[in-house]
Parts: sequence; structure tokens; C-alpha cells
Amino acid sequence: MLDKKVIELLNDQINKEFYSAYLYLDIANYYDDLNLDGYSNYYMVQAQEERDHALLLMKYMQNNGLKVTLEAIGKPDKTFSSVLDPLTVASEHERYVTALINAIYHEAHEAKDYRTMKFLDWFVDEQMEEEDSADTMISRYKLFGQDPKGLYLLDQEYLLLIFFLQFLYIQLFLHLIFL
Repeated sequence: MLDKKVIELLNDQINKEFYSAYLYLDIANYYDDLNLDGYSNYYMVQAQEERDHALLLMKYMQNNGLKVTLEAIGKPDKTFSSVLDPLTVASEHERYVTALINAIYHEAHEAKDYRTMKFLDWFVDEQMEEEDSADTMISRYKLFGQDPKGLYLLDQEYLLLIFFLQFLYIQLFLHLIFL
């Protein structure tokens, strides 16, 4: 049986991951309105990833015989006035999510819940990658995106991003942890 506080934090994190997906859909819509299809695509893929993070957490709880309680997803409250604004919001949000994952990990450690710690290891690594990707997008935009040709090239690059590879990775991860 998992620690009560760890269970509560895991369940809360499910909602936070769904909120993250919602936030990234909002960002994708903003970029779509600007006809930046690549940036929009990037955040659509990010939204799918966040949804899958929530599903991983749900499955972990279910596999441990725990009840999952889904809460209402809050409306994203950010407003954007430039191409850079959503990138900054996404970077800040990823740091927030990292802090949430670290808090769950800390509580699992305090409770000597090694199973949950092992499960969360993937999320810790994932957050490091997410923060790096968000910061790289900001750096690249600042270097190249303020020039219309540079912005076009960046947008075209993000248009090529597909979700399928991430989906395969998560399927492999699920297979390995739930053998």
C-alpha cells in the first residue's frame, strides 16, 4: 500500500498533467492564429505528451489498486502578445511541473516508497528534457526568429515534429514497468 500523501500527490499530478495538455493546446491555438503551423504542431505534440503522462500516472495508480479521482481542468489564464510569450510561459510551466514531480519524489523517499521512486525516475528524466527543449526554443527564437526568414525556417522545422516516436517510447516504457 502506498503512503496516503504520495497517493494524494500522484492523483493531483494527474490533473496537473491534463492541465498542461490544456495549456499547450491553448498555445497551439495561439500559434495557429498567427499561421505558424510548425509552432502550433510542436505544442499539439506537447499536449499529447502531457495527456500521456497523465495516463501513465493513472495506470500506475490503478496497477497499485488505487482509486483515481479526476478533477476539473482549469482554463489556461495566460495571454500572449508576441511569438516569444508562449515560449516563455511553456518554459516556466515546465519548471513548475519539475517542482511538482520533485515534491512527489521527496514524499515517496520520506515514506520509503521505492516502487514509486523507481516509477518517477522516468518523469524526472523527462522533465530535464522538457526544460532543455523549452529553453532551446527560446534561445533559437531569440537568435533567429526575429528575422522573418529565420522564423519561417524555425516554423518549418517544428512542422516536421511528429508524435509517433514519443508514443512508441511510452508504449515501450509501459511494457517494461508493467510486465
